[in-house]
Amino acid sequence: MTTIELTVPTVHCRSCKMNIEESLEEVSGVHASTVDLAAKRVSVDYDDDTVDAATITAAIEAAGYPVS
Repeated sequence: MTTIELTVPTVHCRSCKMNIEESLEEVSGVHASTVDLAAKRVSVDYDDDTVDAATITAAIEAAGYPVS
């Protein structure tokens, strides 16, 4: 299992948190995600044999939240 920390500067409310977490639940290989609203960070635990960081980033961005 691998963990990635991503900065998502536009995340600011509970709805943002839920949208990101729900979008990541649909990505095969993602085991868990945590959104820290105060830090504007997303932590994702995933199986790097199944999914890569680029796919995770793309899922967050497809939900409407740019990753920097």
